[in-house]
Amino acid sequence: MIHFVGAGPGAADLITVRGERLLREADAVIYAGSLVNPALLEICKTGCRIFDSASMTLEEVIAEMQRAEAVGGSTVRLHTGDPCIYGAIREQMDRLDELGIAYDVCPGVSSFCGAAAALRAEYTLPGVSQSVILTRMEGRTPMPEGEKLRMLASHGATMVIFLSAGMLETVAADLIAGGYSTDTPAAIVYKATWPEERVFRCTVGTLAETAKENGVTHTALITVGGFLHGAYDRSKLYDPAFSHGFRKAEAE
Repeated sequence: MIHFVGAGPGAADLITVRGERLLREADAVIYAGSLVNPALLEICKTGCRIFDSASMTLEEVIAEMQRAEAVGGSTVRLHTGDPCIYGAIREQMDRLDELGIAYDVCPGVSSFCGAAAALRAEYTLPGVSQSVILTRMEGRTPMPEGEKLRMLASHGATMVIFLSAGMLETVAADLIAGGYSTDTPAAIVYKATWPEERVFRCTVGTLAETAKENGVTHTALITVGGFLHGAYDRSKLYDPAFSHGFRKAEAE
């Protein structure tokens, strides 16, 4: 059985209880070595075969899964954050379907959640934004039509931008072209939840300058929007004047 497991955003103790159990029981672990905290591998049992996929191709990853299956073992494919976001798991699952190999997916805490925790922020503030756009700057992987950064920026929603810390001049230009002002609040969160986590608050107009001053070129999320600063409306959920299925509004 192949278990795709989300390792969480960085801190070793942010893996889920289920993910930790699967990791402890695994006969083989194939982990994303460039991103997953290696401290997680310390809980693997003696004799577990461990492979760093940073230098492996899809074909090599699948071959190791097949070898483990041939002897009836359990394999954990350990991805950073939650594997459904930029995890390239669909192509692995499709290949396993073709081979008739069973698998399941154990979700994990995504780095965008870790970034919000580092910022002590709420992405969805009433009166500010009720939508969160998770995206990336176009690089060697092209963006589909309609998903260019400047087009997504036109919504004015909260944005979390992955895999783009090395292209912040272009990121800022596209955000501004899409409708954000240069003084829109922004933040760079470097290695969210890791011991070396750092948070740099800035604006859209100073994103590139802030990253350069602090030596940030990779492993960082860019967050953009009014949720980072300013006024917002009180939530109706806990408003005494608001009725819902579990509470009646207080009489005036």
